[in-house]
Parts: sequence; structure tokens; C-alpha cells
Amino acid sequence: MATRYMDAVLVEKRMSSRVRKNTGFKGLFFASTLFGLIVLAVLLVRIFTQGIEYINIDFLMNHLSTDASRAGIMGAILGTAWLMVVVIPVTMIIGVGTAIYLELYAKKGKLQSFIATNISNLAGVPSIVYGLLGLTLFVRTLEFGNVILAGGLTLALLVLPIVIVAAHEALRAVPGQLSEASYGMGATKWQTVRRIILPAALPGILTGAILALSRAIGETAPLTVLGIPALLIPFPSGVFDTFTALPMQVYYWTIDSSLVAEYANLAAATIIVLLILLFLLNSIAILIRNKFQQRY
Repeated sequence: MATRYMDAVLVEKRMSSRVRKNTGFKGLFFASTLFGLIVLAVLLVRIFTQGIEYINIDFLMNHLSTDASRAGIMGAILGTAWLMVVVIPVTMIIGVGTAIYLELYAKKGKLQSFIATNISNLAGVPSIVYGLLGLTLFVRTLEFGNVILAGGLTLALLVLPIVIVAAHEALRAVPGQLSEASYGMGATKWQTVRRIILPAALPGILTGAILALSRAIGETAPLTVLGIPALLIPFPSGVFDTFTALPMQVYYWTIDSSLVAEYANLAAATIIVLLILLFLLNSIAILIRNKFQQRY
């Protein structure tokens, strides 16, 4: 019986080559990560050093003003909050409902796969396209005008594919033994979905919702297409009121900084407020997600 022996020299040569490649790629990836972190740190330092001294009670509570020393962002904060009042229920109800139907009720086949694939593709469509869709459908066809409801529905369309895909994957990841045990104990399909599958998938669903709402709260392009102003408008008190939002205020103040240099500092202060709101939103959602994750 012939015995085959490995060439030790050849093995050592190949291993040395692989080790060099591994070290090279590790260094490349580390450099890429370090570069991104440095750019982020420089950006944050620039924003905080430029805008932190402008954040005070007057800045947070005042109306918008053409006088930079008296300008405030309460109207933009309320507008952003009202947008979320529209975006959150629309995306959660329609998004999770669509995911449940596709994963648990739709007949498996080419049509179901085609729909799921196209929903995934919609998540990569540029946001300005959704702005044009919202302008055509909500502002002009339904004649809502550039009010909170039109802006909220447009942003809901923008982030809806993200919620659907995340919820779909979360439902798919639930072990089949859980639903089989539920059916074996005599539960109906809806009882199984409501009491077993949804609670088990909730952490993944909330993760997708966090990402979706974080994107929605910072979007500017769709609101710009809708013609959302950054003028001296009253505080919004309902979904049919005109409004402005924090990203729009940053956008307009950045543009106007070429005329009034102090507007650049106001834009930086507004970015800080927006970052804080995003942090609080994400923190609350993560706490809720972790609570359900420990429970189920």
C-alpha cells in the first residue's frame, strides 16, 4: 500500500504566503476602520465645538427668526415629533402585517419570492424618488399640501421596505418547533402567530424599526421635494398643519451660512440636538428590545 507524504517545504511556503496575505488584509481592514473613526471623530469635534455654546433654553424654545441671535428650533422639534407620530404607526402596522402575510400566510412559490425580492430592492431606492412619489400622490393627487400628514406618509413609504425585510427575517428565524408545539396543543394559526411567533420575533422586528426610524428622522431630500419650508411658521399642533423639521432646518441654515456666518453655528447646534434625539430614540427602543429578548 503506497503512502503519500506531504512536501514539508511546499506546505511551509504556502502557509507563509497565507500568513502574509492574512496580515496584509488585517492591516487593510484596520486602516479602513481607523480612517472611518478618525473622520467621524473630526466631524463630531467640529460640530460640538462650533455649536455647543449656542444650545440653551432660548434656542430650544424660541420660534424661528431672521435674527440669528434670537432664532430657535422648537417649531422644528415639534415638526419632527409630529412626523414620527405619523411614521411609526404606519410603518409598524403595514410593515409587520406585510411580513406576517408573506412568511406565514402567502403560498410559497415564485410569486411570493418575486414580491419579497422586489420589496428588498425597494430598500435601496434613493430617497429623493420617494419624495417625488409623495409629491405626486399626497401633495398633488390627494391635495394634502405640504403638511405633516403628507411628509409623514412619504417618509413611511421610504422606510417601509426596511421594516418589512427586518420583520420578515425575524419571523423566519423563529424555530419551527414553537409553532408546531402550539398547533399540537390545539391553538389556531392566528393564536400561534399572536402569542408565540410574534413575541419570539419581536427583538428582530424592533431592531429593524430602530434602523428605519433613525433613517426617517434624519432624511432631508424627500421633505425638500415636498416643498417643506423653513420660514417663520406657527408651531404645528396637528397632522394637517404646515411644519418644518430638524433636518430641513440644518439644510437651510447651512445654505444661508454663506450670507450670515452665524447660521453655520446654529446649524451645528441643531445637528447636536438631532443627534441627541436619535440617541434617545435608539436607547429607548434598544431597552424595549432587550426586555423582550430576555423574556423570550
